[in-house]
Amino acid sequence: MIEQSEIVLGREALPGLLAVPPEPRGLILFAHGSGSSRMSPRNRLVAEALNQAGYATLLFDLLTGDEGRDRRKVFDIELLGGRLVEAIDWAREDNRLFALPFGLFGASTGAAAAILAAVARRSDIAAVVSRGGRPDLASSSLGDLAAPTLFIVGGDDPEVLALNHAAQRQCRATTELKIVPGATHLFEEPGALEQAIEAATSWFDRHLRPRAIRFADRAAAGRVLARALLRLAPENPVVYALPRGGVPVAAPIARALHAPLDLILARKIGAPGNPELALGAAVDGESRDVVINRDIAYAFDVSDREAQRLAEREFTEIERRRRIYLGDAPPVSARGRAAILVDDGVATGATMEAALRALRRREPQKIILAVPVAPPDSLARLARLADETLCLATPANFFGVGEFYRNFHQLDDDEVVRALAEFSPRR
Repeated sequence: MIEQSEIVLGREALPGLLAVPPEPRGLILFAHGSGSSRMSPRNRLVAEALNQAGYATLLFDLLTGDEGRDRRKVFDIELLGGRLVEAIDWAREDNRLFALPFGLFGASTGAAAAILAAVARRSDIAAVVSRGGRPDLASSSLGDLAAPTLFIVGGDDPEVLALNHAAQRQCRATTELKIVPGATHLFEEPGALEQAIEAATSWFDRHLRPRAIRFADRAAAGRVLARALLRLAPENPVVYALPRGGVPVAAPIARALHAPLDLILARKIGAPGNPELALGAAVDGESRDVVINRDIAYAFDVSDREAQRLAEREFTEIERRRRIYLGDAPPVSARGRAAILVDDGVATGATMEAALRALRRREPQKIILAVPVAPPDSLARLARLADETLCLATPANFFGVGEFYRNFHQLDDDEVVRALAEFSPRR
């Protein structure tokens, strides 16, 4: 079943139609031309065919109603391209879409807008299709186009055909020109649009390949989680982060939900001789708690008494961090609220397990575990301790949280304090 929803995009609150089939292969964003809208019957037919082929589609109005009545705006390619860039950025922060390869489908003047957007978001766009397009309106950008581009033109549309031939010669990217015999500019002839749809689908099949999941940074991951949590609409939420890495992920979530942001102070207990391997975790709450990874303890021959001794060092660091991050501020109560527990990712899950157990003792109405990435086995174990679980990616081949971020720098205390300062009046 294809999920369809109406959305609102950008500063101008432009209406759009999003369709997402089960396990989508990619997302195709449409750029309409010549004052058309998301209701364009030809583009709707193209979108429906792409949905049946397994692609998510986003059709939206590039112009407001007033702008659409202004012929100068209809041919303002910079404006149209900028609106398409906003839509690309919006999709990259949607948990249903962010991991997909993106393609652009532009018709008429929308094709020029698609070229500008593909150049502006070079790393995001895997392929472009132009149907009856005016790529000449983006001629200054054609040489910078990197995405493989298919130009589809009617055989009986000689002026536009000549413009597309010329545009193709300017491109350094991989291009093809598909001529539909007997078709005029709008592809209204019997079978003409179907040939264009077949060519476009084949082009996207060739060039949209699964992409590696990598967030720009922790804040970017937090924005994707925030969008998903907004749709869940938790009542009376409070957001808890695991410092340090969880704080910049949690901040966009708290901001989007208008919720307070607090900390769950937990520390990994490193195995003897291998401090990066989690023997367990220490967590500070209403009472101290130590969670031990029994498999690791057995492998390293560590007794419970020895584990408690190793935990004391971590409790010392927890107290230091509490003074630095929170000072004398009292904790935000979770009692009766939707408590959202956030980190930048999960590996073994020992620290998160301890945090979940401590949070449960604070008597929240429910606990929502929200993380960008986790291995399936760790997430399954943690999900039993939460009421709801939101994880953006569960890769089978998991070597460490950092591999899923382009920027995964080690945060210092000052960064954490600055992030928390925004929320201090709400404590």
